[in-house]
Amino acid sequence: MDKQLKKKRFPLKMLGMTGLILVLSVAVAWQLNSSESRLRSTLTMQDISLATAKPRVLRESISLRASAVPQQTVFLDITDGGRVEERFVEQGSYVEKGEPLVQLSNTNLQLDLISREAQVTEQMNFLRNTQMTMETNRLNLQRDILDLKYQIQTLKRHIAQSEELHARSMVSEEELISLREKLDYQQDLLELARQRQSTEETIRELQLNQLEDSVDMLTRNLEFARQNVNNLLIRAPISGYLSEFNVEKGEAREAGSRLGQIDLPERYKLVASIDEFYLNRVQLGMAARAEVGGRTLDLQVDRIDSRVTSSQFQIEFNLTGDIQMTRGQSFNLTLHLEKDEQQRLAIPRGPFLQEGGGHFVYVFDEESLSAVRTPVRLGRQTPQWVEVLEGVSEGTRIITSSYRDFQQADSIQLQQ
Repeated sequence: MDKQLKKKRFPLKMLGMTGLILVLSVAVAWQLNSSESRLRSTLTMQDISLATAKPRVLRESISLRASAVPQQTVFLDITDGGRVEERFVEQGSYVEKGEPLVQLSNTNLQLDLISREAQVTEQMNFLRNTQMTMETNRLNLQRDILDLKYQIQTLKRHIAQSEELHARSMVSEEELISLREKLDYQQDLLELARQRQSTEETIRELQLNQLEDSVDMLTRNLEFARQNVNNLLIRAPISGYLSEFNVEKGEAREAGSRLGQIDLPERYKLVASIDEFYLNRVQLGMAARAEVGGRTLDLQVDRIDSRVTSSQFQIEFNLTGDIQMTRGQSFNLTLHLEKDEQQRLAIPRGPFLQEGGGHFVYVFDEESLSAVRTPVRLGRQTPQWVEVLEGVSEGTRIITSSYRDFQQADSIQLQQ
């Protein structure tokens, strides 16, 4: 008897493996197709620009945008704060030296001035009283000395008369001795009074000098306080244009705050910002050329501010002569990084430098109408040219237009 055979089912594990292999095959095929399309692009000749590598006379330089800034600027910083009571001029006005700009008020400074005036008055009164007292004492001592001199003269006359009488036995020896002792006593008192007079004169002179110094110091402090009050009326320190003046009536300004600035007219300088990459290459005295007011000016670097801000530092060029310009006006400027011109293999600058970063170019073959990606090493640059150190030779033609649409391709097929 025949037995019915069971139909074998395809294992589930084998189905999974088959599906996985199929998916991988599709992914590999898509990747190969994508890579092929990426490595080879097709363009027309009208889509590109070509240039030939040739020896050219180069002088490495960079193009900059410079702004006009006054050579001398005076800032209006206040030493003492206060409230703005009155504003006399407007921003942008031309002001003369000493012209009032703004009036401030400060109660503390005014009270301090009143207090110092009272101190000076009190000290001067004390000085005058002391002088009067010392003069009175000096006169009293002088009177005492005169009185002693008179008594001595009187005693000397009495002694002379008594000596004549003593010789006639009309005055006793004891009385004569008593007169002589009184004379010695009065002479000692006179010498003591003279020493006292000398000592008091020295002390009086020293004390008066100290009091006068004290009055002078208080007077100087008073003048300083008056000056502080007078400084509440802000005046123009120089003649020039009030380019900035941030003051509003009624606002309170702190000590040391800046109200604005005054620019000296007719003397300007150009200030340009440069990438920090050139910080070690820029030197004082380097030549530059700028187009200012329709004139080409030959300049040189007069100052380098090596502080790096936002990856840039600043250099300055002083301008001489009568050049018409306004503050903040911008000009094109070319800074020469080399002193002399030299002949080097170079290609024109173009958009390809941005996309390729200067690491590769596309070399054009006229026979096959194709271009091949070729590594290069570039050197010095000017606003028009860039030096080629390695990668291409003289006579080689390269694409100088933008690489944005094909910068990942190894080669490009061109069509007429």
